[in-house]
Amino acid sequence: MKKLIIIIVAFASIMGMSACKKFLDVNTDPNNPTETTPNFLLPSIVANGLAMQGFESYQFIGIFTQNVGRRGAPVGGVEQYYLAANVRPFQDTYQIVGSNIGPLISIAEKEGSPYYVGAGKIMYALILAHATDLLGDIPFSEAFKPSQTISPKYDSQQEIYVAVDKLLDEGIVEMQKPATSNFRPFYTTTPSISGDILYKGVTANWIKLAYALKARQANHLIKKSIYSPTTILSYIDKAISGNAEDAQLQYQAVTSTVLNSTNVLGPARGNLGAVTFGRFFIEMLNGTNLLGNAALPDDPRLTIMATATSTGTQPGANNAQALTAGVLSDFYNTWYGQDLGVMPVVTNAEVRFIEAEAAFRNGAATLNRAYLAYRAGITAHMDKIGVTATARDLYLASPAVAQSAATLTLKNIMQQKYIAMFMNPESWVDMRKLDYSQDIYTGFYYPLNANPVAVANTTNPYPRRTLYPLTELQLNPAEVEKQGGNAQDYFLKPLWWNVQ
Repeated sequence: MKKLIIIIVAFASIMGMSACKKFLDVNTDPNNPTETTPNFLLPSIVANGLAMQGFESYQFIGIFTQNVGRRGAPVGGVEQYYLAANVRPFQDTYQIVGSNIGPLISIAEKEGSPYYVGAGKIMYALILAHATDLLGDIPFSEAFKPSQTISPKYDSQQEIYVAVDKLLDEGIVEMQKPATSNFRPFYTTTPSISGDILYKGVTANWIKLAYALKARQANHLIKKSIYSPTTILSYIDKAISGNAEDAQLQYQAVTSTVLNSTNVLGPARGNLGAVTFGRFFIEMLNGTNLLGNAALPDDPRLTIMATATSTGTQPGANNAQALTAGVLSDFYNTWYGQDLGVMPVVTNAEVRFIEAEAAFRNGAATLNRAYLAYRAGITAHMDKIGVTATARDLYLASPAVAQSAATLTLKNIMQQKYIAMFMNPESWVDMRKLDYSQDIYTGFYYPLNANPVAVANTTNPYPRRTLYPLTELQLNPAEVEKQGGNAQDYFLKPLWWNVQ
């Protein structure tokens, strides 16, 4: 009898604990899970990893390249090379995007989904490359280790370049594995879209993107002994080769469950209300500055990328030129300003111009390849933004475009790349690596009433890097000081790849 009582009591206790557990479970919110899977992490990484470049393009990069300028800009602003500690690159790289990449890779490795591992590594390479090309030395080896340090050391830009290349190689290896090796589908539309929102599960395009990034980064090193045009061309052979393979963010309409999904440069977001086109950019399209020949015909992209009446703003000269109240910026009436448009990040056009530059620098043996790639780059960009075939072919046959390999110049290549890379951070890389050369960027304006610190530097009077954010100045001051980041002229200091 005693044994029976003990058994009954024990059984009741077990049932009680079970009931208690079920009762406690009512406080678990199914809409706020504590665990996730790679297919739900990757979309945010891709979307934010690409969109961050749009925010930075209108805040400072597009202003540095004179793609755009602000009407009514205050004296002492970015237009005149007064730089302030900028939170955006660091925040986007290490918080919004980068903090999710480690968990993505870790979870994908554990469950056996190599395509997600590969995508994570390629996206990590993309955002690291972007950050270092803005800032120089940045955290990497000690990044994302808050339990160990909140003041991670800065790895040198040279080390970051090696890390980026390694990540891309590793990403390629993962993407080359058979689909049968994946535990989880790389892209699915049911019950809702998840996974690879960039290429919808086409791993071959991820591989081409990785090779395009390898070529892009290697092409920055023209002042280094390790610069190798033949290596770059070997990457190009495996990289993006058509507009359908472009790495770009497709914006979509806002819904009850999808917010902030329209173009960061579009009217719905309202970020460019006081922004117009840079005068230098407009003069590249209307023939005033292209090749230094005002008699050249208008580029057919003028009325697509800008408007027929756009005159542009000159940095420092138009500070009182405020927009008429209630009138939207002319930027919003263009291909790049569409709410539901796309944000191109790595494109076929860019790859063709990288190919043209590398082949041109390689010498006579590949000069014809350079010429064909140069014309293919113009064609790719015109086709992408909707120039008619007739208008495109007339332009290609005009004096605005080199008509033979023998007459092709670096200026031809880089000016056309400048147009095709509108609002892309890579355009600022090109300007810096070529030292803002007037031989290449003929007619590029120096701001009126520019920052005296910049004016006084007769060797490097143009911005070469952005500044570290206030959080780094406060929480990681020793590392900032190692870079000389507190000096007034720090923004004029060339990056590693820009020093021989």
